[in-house]
Order: sequence, then structure tokens, then C-alpha cells
Amino acid sequence: MFGLGTPELIVILGIAVLVFGGKKLPEIGSGLGKAISSFKNGMDDIEESGKKIIEDVPGVKEVSAVKDKIDAVKDMKNITKVLK
Repeated sequence: MFGLGTPELIVILGIAVLVFGGKKLPEIGSGLGKAISSFKNGMDDIEESGKKIIEDVPGVKEVSAVKDKIDAVKDMKNITKVLK
């Protein structure tokens, strides 16, 4: 992912145990997991509200459809360049 291998992760875990202690690590991990879950849920909510805007605002759906068609044509143009 970020170029971290097993040895690097072991060193980071060792430093975390030294800094926070063995009893605090499960609490920190649980809090971090809850924070990540909350962030993902927030991002999903934002994505859903964006989709609602596209459906509710007049004209946005049509513009979005035209943009999708333009993107499809651009992709076809790129494919023909590759095939030549």
C-alpha cells in the first residue's frame, strides 16, 4: 500500500506498545475503527445527497446524460487511436 512491509509494521507496532502501553492499544484501535467507520458513512451520505441533487434539480439530469455521451465518444476516439 505505502511500501510498508512486515518488518516496518512490526517496528511501528513495537513503538506503539512502548508509547501507549499494552492496555491502551485495544482502546485506541477501537476508537480508530469507529472513526474510520463514521468517516465512510459520512462519505456515503454525501454521495447519496449528490445523487438526489442530480435527480431533483431540473436540467441537471439532462446535462449529466449529455456529459456521459460525450465521455463515451471520447473513449471510442481513444480506442481508434490505439487500434491504428
